[in-house]
Amino acid sequence: FDARAHRAEYVGPGREVPPPEQPAEIKIGWFGPIDPSHPEAGGMWCGARLAVDEANRAGGYHGSPFRLVPTWSENPWGTGIKGITRLAYDEDVWALVGGPDGPSAHLVEQVVAKARLAFVSPVATDKTANLANVPWIFSCAPGDHLLAPLLAVAVVQETNGRGFAVVSCTDHDSRMFTAELLAALRKHRAFPGLHLKFRPGDTEFTRQLDSLSADHSPAAWPVPEGGKQPSRYAAVVLVAGPRDSARFLDALRADGLTVPVYGGPAMGHRLFTAFAGPAADGVVFPRLWHSSVAGERSTDFARRFRKRFGVEPDYAAAHTYDAMNLLIAAIRRAGLNRVLIRDALRDLAPWPGVTGTIDWDPTGHNQRSVRLGVIRNGQALPLTSHDGR
Repeated sequence: FDARAHRAEYVGPGREVPPPEQPAEIKIGWFGPIDPSHPEAGGMWCGARLAVDEANRAGGYHGSPFRLVPTWSENPWGTGIKGITRLAYDEDVWALVGGPDGPSAHLVEQVVAKARLAFVSPVATDKTANLANVPWIFSCAPGDHLLAPLLAVAVVQETNGRGFAVVSCTDHDSRMFTAELLAALRKHRAFPGLHLKFRPGDTEFTRQLDSLSADHSPAAWPVPEGGKQPSRYAAVVLVAGPRDSARFLDALRADGLTVPVYGGPAMGHRLFTAFAGPAADGVVFPRLWHSSVAGERSTDFARRFRKRFGVEPDYAAAHTYDAMNLLIAAIRRAGLNRVLIRDALRDLAPWPGVTGTIDWDPTGHNQRSVRLGVIRNGQALPLTSHDGR
């Protein structure tokens, strides 16, 4: 059974339920941290707040303001699921937005499938949440199955038959992306000469760095003055979360290895550049967003975000802003009926967002095309021919 060949639909009851009397406020559930300084999800909360505040200044829903009702736990599979259940059944929210990663999206999916409540996931790229064939989940960020083939082509072109290594973290999202990447590489008959792993939070990488060194191969390029012998591999593909990617990359460069580095989409997160610093310069990765990707829509959003929060938005903030605006548009179109809101979310696509066009595939995952990006001077920029890749 190929879920992408069959559009998931809800065919049960609910559409006939009349809307309630005009409420004092329109509640939207938020699953995620609400601290703007939260390292992984602070930008997401800011993007959600910006969208809601702008919608309320534009009149809300027939004069009633939208309000975010949050819940979160740093242990989502423990107390987090209780909070989601409370939002769905006690708070009577009309839909849910949030989830900073793939595991949290899977968690919400299990609740909304029973509660018959639409869920918009802004940043999760794990395709398996949508492949569960639950018609209540929509994912705004393009999935790993679209990102990994793009990166695979770049790695094959960079190495040109020479060996390369893959270094991946063992967290859920990194494992899922790595599986997609290895499958895409196999289609090009390209296989890593080495696949190393490390755990989330690791700070000691001596074993991995020793394995990457060129002790058993002649140097492919000159050793930098004051450096060590370069890697035996023509490229290293690093797949991890933003903080773990930064830690490993910093250790790699500190060890004197100047090998070109390719990475996963998490390298577009502002946390990666903040932690990696100069070591990130030149890293190539699938770019989920840039402030010029959708022309004036993107640049205006970035300007408003900077003005309010004092920082540059990254892909997490931009996709959350889009997710919230799309949901608000669905509520305004459908009225206060959970099933009709789900229908409107599906029918509004293709929808123009600040991240580009949101266009659902049959599973509810955005099928927008993506491009590669590169880190230059601490910024995630589009990769161009001038970058020599």
